[in-house]
Amino acid sequence: MTAASTPLPKDLRLGLFLLLALVMLATRSHHFGALPDASWAVFFAAGFYLRGSARWAYPALMALAVVVDWAVISSQGLDFWGHYCVSPAYAFLVASYAALWFGGSWLRAHHRGLHLRDLGLLAASAVAAAVACFVISNGTFYWLSPNVPSPSFGGWVKNVGDWFVTFMTTTLAYIGIGAGLHVATATVAKSFGGAAAARAAR
Repeated sequence: MTAASTPLPKDLRLGLFLLLALVMLATRSHHFGALPDASWAVFFAAGFYLRGSARWAYPALMALAVVVDWAVISSQGLDFWGHYCVSPAYAFLVASYAALWFGGSWLRAHHRGLHLRDLGLLAASAVAAAVACFVISNGTFYWLSPNVPSPSFGGWVKNVGDWFVTFMTTTLAYIGIGAGLHVATATVAKSFGGAAAARAAR
């Protein structure tokens, strides 16, 4: 069994889930504020860390996303089901977020450590997953939402142009920050492990 496929300890899985849930809670609740939403990066990271033995994390995070949306919209005195962002396309968030989860899961299955090759895999999987998520979420909203009065292919292309860069840069920036923390943590753990092994060999 490779390091990539070795399940994380139960306590560590739970701790990572709670950390990711906290990040989502802290940023998604600012949908209409200055703090960018990290939900897309959270689902990607959850797929990487919690794949396999912690599949329960996906529906749990999905439920949290819906609860946060409901709380934010309701706190403004608005009807959740009548809100601009909530349409028949809202159900497709399950598929769009799943694309991010499976992107992270794929990376976990194929990465082998802190090597240049793995940086390339990270970039490829993150971009592919984020693009898939954007196409599903943006496309279904544009074509299914009653708030788009006269949908057309040209109109959709313009809508993609208006939002694509913002969503991609935000998601990839968060994933980059997470990757940096991962590398730093792994490096520190490796140095401590090496020091402990050296002491034990004396």
